[in-house]
Amino acid sequence: MENKILKSLKIFGLNEYESNSYLALNYIITGTATEISEKANVPRSRIYDILRSLVQKGFIEQSPGRPINYQVIPPKEVFKLRKNKIINELEESEIELNEIYEDQLSKAPAPVWLIHGDSKIIKKELEIISRAKKSVNIRMGFMFKEEGEKLKEKINKAVKKGVEINIMASPYCFVDNHQINIINELKSTKADVFKFSLPFAKMIVGDSREMIHIFTKFSGENNVISSTAIGVWNQYEDIAKSYDDRFMMQWKKKIKNNKNKHRIKNKN
Repeated sequence: MENKILKSLKIFGLNEYESNSYLALNYIITGTATEISEKANVPRSRIYDILRSLVQKGFIEQSPGRPINYQVIPPKEVFKLRKNKIINELEESEIELNEIYEDQLSKAPAPVWLIHGDSKIIKKELEIISRAKKSVNIRMGFMFKEEGEKLKEKINKAVKKGVEINIMASPYCFVDNHQINIINELKSTKADVFKFSLPFAKMIVGDSREMIHIFTKFSGENNVISSTAIGVWNQYEDIAKSYDDRFMMQWKKKIKNNKNKHRIKNKN
């Protein structure tokens, strides 16, 4: 247990002697430099510098007098303050790194990648939705198990940012012999969702700039085998725009002539 505590304290920027001294003071709550040195197994010649550093960093307090007494600041207060600081720094770093990544992504040669495995494919789908600034168009002929909740969260965040999201969806599918009601999974999204008759494939296009096509093998007539899934991530803008234009032509035509189709919901 103490090793785990010491590792956590090092994350907060304490060195080995500082971590040991703070841990030792938690055991005795208050003590002199000599007492803390003995408890923490820190050399007597180093203890005053260590304790001075811990005071400056806000881990302990000292009381005037002779000898000087040191009191531990409750770990709950110490950890709360530093956890918030670390989280804020991580969030700022994430934003800055994403800005660098997205800026350079648009300048990089437009390659095509093959992505294997449903978890990696879902991750790339979510990235495309997150990066979109104007529109995301989705053709969903099938849905992986546990994909619905992840998609809903990203879709709703994107719509909240002003991204227009349109989804053509099959009513249901079978994946690894498990039935998934695609329409029900998407009902609580803030996207426009319409029921279509689609093949067992999936396509997501973001901002007419990038897209992913997902294909799988299937058994029988309609059972998708998720372990065979392959995603083709394409960043050629001309190709993405061509698929996007075809999507919108079909979307508008179906909506216009959809007298016998059922519109699932309206965008909020």
